[in-house]
Formats: sequence, C-alpha cells, structure tokens
Amino acid sequence: MQRMVLSMIASVTLLTGCSGESPNTSNESSSEKQRVTLYTSVDDVFAKMVVESFENETGITVDVLGDTEATKTTGLVTRLQSEKADPTADVWWASEPMGTMLLTADGIFEPGAMEGTVDSDWPTALRSPDWSWVATATRSRVIVYAPKRVDTPPTTMAELAQPQYKGRIGIARPQFGTTRIHMSLLASSWGMEAFEAWLVALEANGVRLYDGNATVVRAVAMGEIDVGLTDTDDVWAGQENGWDVDLKLETRADHPQWPNLGETRIPNTVAIVRDAPNPDLAKQLAAYLTSAAVERLLYESTSRNTPVDGPLREELGIEPLDTDSLPDYAGAAALVGQAMDACERVLGP
Repeated sequence: MQRMVLSMIASVTLLTGCSGESPNTSNESSSEKQRVTLYTSVDDVFAKMVVESFENETGITVDVLGDTEATKTTGLVTRLQSEKADPTADVWWASEPMGTMLLTADGIFEPGAMEGTVDSDWPTALRSPDWSWVATATRSRVIVYAPKRVDTPPTTMAELAQPQYKGRIGIARPQFGTTRIHMSLLASSWGMEAFEAWLVALEANGVRLYDGNATVVRAVAMGEIDVGLTDTDDVWAGQENGWDVDLKLETRADHPQWPNLGETRIPNTVAIVRDAPNPDLAKQLAAYLTSAAVERLLYESTSRNTPVDGPLREELGIEPLDTDSLPDYAGAAALVGQAMDACERVLGP
C-alpha cells in the first residue's frame, strides 16, 4: 500500500500555468502579476479550457497541478493531505465528490468559504452543510457497449453478472476516480455483504480491470471487451474519435440482492483550501468554477456535463433537477474504506 501511495504521488503532473508561463521565468514581480494555484482532477482538455477563460476574463494567472488518468483524484488527495500544515494550493476542483468529502473530513478546506459562490437554495446533496465545498456540472455513470456485438445491452449492475457477459466486461480500477465513488455508492445502497457478493460474481464472470474510464471505452472499441462501466463524457469522446461505441444509462430495477436505483450522477466539486496562500484570489477562482458560465462551457464542450443551475437548465431546455434522485454521496463517503478493501480482496490491487 505504501508503494501504491508513493506511485500515486509520483504520477501527479505539473502544468505550470495554463497561460504557458512558468512562475519562475516571469519578468513581472508577484506584486505586479496576480497568481493563484489550482489543484484539479478534471481532464486536462476541459481544465485548460476553463482556466484560460478565467485568465482572459480576469488577468489572473492560474498555476495548475493535474493528475493522471490512472490515479484520478487519489494522487492529489494524498498531496493535499501531506501539505495540510503548509498548503501550496489555493483551490481544489475535482471531477467527483468522494475525494472532496474525504479531504473535508481531514480539515483541508475552509469552512464557509464557498458560501455565496452559488445560490443559497443550492441542492443540499450538492454542497456541504458548512459550505466548505460545492458541487456543480454532473455527468453520469453509464454502461458502454459495442452496438455491432451487443444486441440488447445491460442497463443494471445485476445484469453484468449474467453468464452471457462472461469474459466480455471491463471496469476501471475501483481505487480511483468515478469508479471508486460508484463502487462506494453501490456498497451504501446494497450493504457490504451484497456488494461483496456482486464483486465475486463479476470476478467469476471474468471482469477485466483497466487504468481508467477512457481506457474502458477504448477496450470496447478495439474489441477486447463488449461491455463496460464508464462515464458519459468518455463515451462521447470515443464517438468523437470515430469509435463504434454507444451507452446506456442505468435504469431502475428490482433485484433480491442488487436493486438498481436508476441513473448515477457524478458532479464536479470545488473548495477553497484552509489557510490558502492567496485567499482573495482563491475566492474569485472558486466563484468562477461554480458559475453558470463554466457550467455552460462544460455543457457545450465534448464532456457535455449537465448544469445544476436552475435558470441555465431552463434556458438550455433541460428538465428541472430531481434532487430526490441524487445519490447519497455522504453515505458512500463513509463506506469508501470498506468498499475499497472489498474490491482489493476480490478483484485485486
């Protein structure tokens, strides 16, 4: 495990300023040029798009620390924990809520700092009670499949354990990214015993593990597998590449062990680091990252993240958000350790 943590830290890659200018090579002093540091697990292409928009609008330079596809979020979580006493980051922008909740429990973020960045009636499932983080711009967990090889694709987790999919299914390694929160949500919904039984059924069905959600989509496109678990944006990116892949959202379904509750939404999350080096600039960046303008940018990009902001959803012709259908992120966060232990026991590291 220690070796895994060291590997995750080593995998974190530095993108020094999306403006392309290194902090150490600038001819301007820090008093003349404002800089703020962002740690993010959002995919590089979308993070750069949003950061460049912020820089152009404000004149503030953003130094960005990103993460790799294989260790999505987890490497940066470890880094933030190690920097708690002397933080380098000002703002945290994650592609999922699980790492954010774990860091909140560790006291990494400033309580109350996100209040005022969104409307006061923001859905309670999409913000912390003390306003230390806010969630926006959701994407969904989906079942990706090869249309030419799968006539009737599965739409529930129980179906993935059926014999017709033996040797034909794949998922990203559960320890990282949105797969981690998906597994934890399943454990929270079903209970640990039923969740582990499902993992055993997947293992018996020959499930393959991949280094990330995008790699799962590629594996379907290349014919290594026929069906996989991934995110909406990864399937759409694959289709943009010309890959013959399609997706199915999870549907509600009864099952004695593994009932399906329907679509699993995964939001982005934003927080301000406690004792951030640049608190005023951090507030500006955090407010921008949670704004309707950024939700629109992500919606119109190939990620097609769905906005949370009510007026923007109405403008775009999207139905009002059904807040009752949002998953129990807090319950999943409380079980993440047990869920990951079960995944390692059954599926391996």
